[in-house]
Parts: sequence; C-alpha cells; structure tokens
Amino acid sequence: MRRDAFPAPRRVPANDIELAVYESGEGVPVVLCHGFPELAYSWRYQLPALADAGYRAIAPDLRGFGLSDKPDGILSYDVLATCADMTGLLDSLDLDDAFFVGHDWGALLLWQMALLHPERMRGFAALNIPFYPRPPVDPIIMMRQVLGDDFYIVNFQDSDEADRSFDADPERFFRSVMRRLPMTRARFDQIPVGKRRPYSLLHGMRKVHFGGEPLLSDDELLVFIDAYRRGGFTAPINWYRNWTRNWELTEGVKQRVCVPTLFVGAVDDILIAPHHIDAMRRYVDDLEVRMIDECGHWTQQEKPDELNRILLEWLSRKA
Repeated sequence: MRRDAFPAPRRVPANDIELAVYESGEGVPVVLCHGFPELAYSWRYQLPALADAGYRAIAPDLRGFGLSDKPDGILSYDVLATCADMTGLLDSLDLDDAFFVGHDWGALLLWQMALLHPERMRGFAALNIPFYPRPPVDPIIMMRQVLGDDFYIVNFQDSDEADRSFDADPERFFRSVMRRLPMTRARFDQIPVGKRRPYSLLHGMRKVHFGGEPLLSDDELLVFIDAYRRGGFTAPINWYRNWTRNWELTEGVKQRVCVPTLFVGAVDDILIAPHHIDAMRRYVDDLEVRMIDECGHWTQQEKPDELNRILLEWLSRKA
C-alpha cells in the first residue's frame, strides 16, 4: 500500500486519552494492535485485505505511539491502562466486542486482555509472541540473571540511554531494526548457548554493517522515521518499563485463555523458540497454531500475503 493510500486517522476517545485510529471496510470488526517500534501503519497490508473480505478493520496507534496521546510518566503505560484503552475504544465505537490481532507488544497486550476482559473478544490472533504465564518471580529479575544487563528489555529498565540514542538518530535506528535478518532459526540453534549474544537494540544500531536486507522501501521507512521524530521513543519504551509493575498488578489472575485463539509464528524469529510455542498449549483452551517459513519477527510486513490468507481463513470459521 502506498504511503498516500493509507487511511486518514481520526481521533477516538479511549480510557483517559485519545487514540489515532485508521479504519477500512464494514462488517465484523477486527482490531489490529501493533508492537514496538511500530505504528498502525505496520498493518498497511492487512487493512485492505480485511476490508475486501467484508470486515471492518480498525488499526489504532497505541498509547504513546504515532499520533495518539502520549501521557507523561512510566505508570501511564501499565497493563491496566493499556487494556482499558482497548475496552474504551470498543465503547467509543459502540462495539460490544471484536476480533483482535496483535503483533509483538500488541500480542502481549492482548494476551492480558484475554485474561482480564475476555467478554470483549470474539477471538484473538497473536503474531510471533506466544502466551507466557505469569512467573513466580519478577520477570525482570529473571531476564537480568539469564540474559544480562545488555539485553534490550533489561537495558530499558536501567537508564534512558536507549531513549537518547534512538531520538538522536531515528533514521539509523529504523535502518538497523527493520530488516530481514540473515540468521535463520536453524543456524541460531547451532550456536552454543554460552556464545549467543543477548539481543541489544543499542548494539545493533552501532554496527557498521547491519546485515540482512532492508524490509521497508524508502517511502515506508519515512513514515516510521517521521512519526518517531515527532513523538520520540520514551513513551513507547515506557511500555517495557512496566514489566515488573504488570507482574505485580496481575497477581491472582487466573492464567487461562478461554477465547478462540490463533497463533501465527515465524520460523526464523530467533527470539521465540519452538518450546515457547509448545508450552502455551496447556493454558489456551481453543488454540490453532500456524507457522510461516522463511519469516522473521516482522511477520505482517515480511510475509503479508501468507499472513492474510491465514487470518482470513481462520476468521471465516470463527466470525
């Protein structure tokens, strides 16, 4: 989809903020929730496909991203606020419920939505990120012990180094991140565990040669660069800075997903191991799993046609 063909946004009240929402089509509603470092624009290939198939596709810039409001303070981005954005969005659109599709942080958000507000979800498709049950200890402590201080999620907790570095050169950041990486799952699994470098967005940005192939055209890349030049990286990174708080807030929440669920994994997403996918089966009552070959983390942008076929086939049976 060309940059100038993407739907114009409208401001929609949701919870205590307003979200920029991009819509296409009419029919059964499907809400698309992007991840980090992304935008509603990441769904540019799904919006027309869903609309053409008779669905009402609704893609918000999530809280803190793009043209949506960016409230101050880390606690403004906890799981209760972000889930309330989704229920508030449905209320403003006069919708009792909807299908939801989430990628990356959008999937993490919607897994919690399925636990906290299942009555608002007709079904849920998670891209790349499987269900992780609430662990017995603070997950940041676990990440720090296993992956170290350089792991990007841990690094985000400790300082604003990432905010400042990404803000200083968003073009270089997106050119380093939005790529089809040369590392396949099979090659990654051959690396001894002790020799695997923890994933660091800062380290990747500082490389002389990024490796792999650019995922975005120059025009597409400009959409992301312009949005983050305007809004900065701190609000999106604040989602990560609530990892411990979210763990505290969800104490006692039953870890069972009862809504119909589709998981679409990418074979070469090296952050997600096959055993992570297998492990979630015991927690999700109605689960279907589809895997896309030769695809990394940016599934809806790397393999849009294959993803659209999978989503539409599942929706045709569940809607």
